[in-house]
Amino acid sequence: MDVFDQVRQALISGDVEAGFDLAVRRFREEGSYPLIFEARLMRKRYELGMPLIQTAPWKDLEPEVQAAYEAATVEAAREVGTLFLNDGHVSRAWPYFRALGDKVPVRAAIEASDGSESGEVLDGLIEVAYHEQVSPKKGFELILKHYGTCRAITNFSQYPVEEGREDCARLLAEHVHAELLANIKYAVRQKDGEEPAGTDLAEIVNGREWLFEGNAYYLDTSHVSSLVQMAMSLENTGTLDLLYGMTEYGRRLGQMYQFPGNPPFENVFEDYGVYIRTVLGRDVENGLAHFRRKIETCDPNIAGTTPAQVLVNLLVRIERPAEAADVAVEHLSDADPQFLTCPNALQLCQMAEDYVRLADVSRERRDLLSFAAATMQAGIARSAAA
Repeated sequence: MDVFDQVRQALISGDVEAGFDLAVRRFREEGSYPLIFEARLMRKRYELGMPLIQTAPWKDLEPEVQAAYEAATVEAAREVGTLFLNDGHVSRAWPYFRALGDKVPVRAAIEASDGSESGEVLDGLIEVAYHEQVSPKKGFELILKHYGTCRAITNFSQYPVEEGREDCARLLAEHVHAELLANIKYAVRQKDGEEPAGTDLAEIVNGREWLFEGNAYYLDTSHVSSLVQMAMSLENTGTLDLLYGMTEYGRRLGQMYQFPGNPPFENVFEDYGVYIRTVLGRDVENGLAHFRRKIETCDPNIAGTTPAQVLVNLLVRIERPAEAADVAVEHLSDADPQFLTCPNALQLCQMAEDYVRLADVSRERRDLLSFAAATMQAGIARSAAA
């Protein structure tokens, strides 16, 4: 008997449950899971005395009816989302779980992937994992594995994620570093007959200037340059150490590969190398002096206050907020706070616990509330000291 006749027979005999079960069974066999969602809700509308086919938004429902219908919607969404997950269709499952506000089952399915997917299934997996930020690290692994470094850098730059950002940066840095290291080691082995030990790029290229003769290079320079320029937004010292090795490689490249950057990083490899070295606690005073000079030497018509802001952020990163406040007071007093990418002078005085200076700056700026905060905190500090 045709399924339509079977459903009709069940319904006219009064066995509504059987009729809907038949329809759901058919939808499951066909893989028409969204229709299961609709069938579950139609069954609930019948039970609640609501119109079976919706022609307008539901409104003016009794509170208990609305609560029951919403509960049925949640249950149906979870059922259908789970069916899609069980079939390996993460991208089709995600809208149902997103509506529920539940990432956990989808994240588990993504992280269980062995990376063998292809085509639309792979693209959907990446879309949910990385772009929807359900499992950014896994999504980024898949981008690197299937689409390579260039696509990974583009995604990292154009579609930044918060959760898992450091993990993605580390994966990208490790991938590029490993490829670059292997190529350089091969070149050394070809010339010296022996491969250099270790993984420190800076150490390996030091003293081997012949590696760069004739404008030789060992990896797409734009990839290395793009990675190095991520340094200011990264915290992990292991990742920064890899990037530092790349700056030591990059600054030795021929002039044709020295792409110009934006002030105060006009010389990308040289300037970012100094920045990273300072953050890592190496030759700190010379690093700070380098960026202090940038404030004086960069053309303000091009750079604006960016060199001063970079120095402020650098001083904050190495936990020297009092010096950062000096820079902000001297060079950023007239800057519009909403366009600053670094803490302002008041915030820096607070971070340095310099309440006397905070009061002075607040008075100068006619900021009564910050002046009150400074005065109260200074009193608390005096009491604590006493």
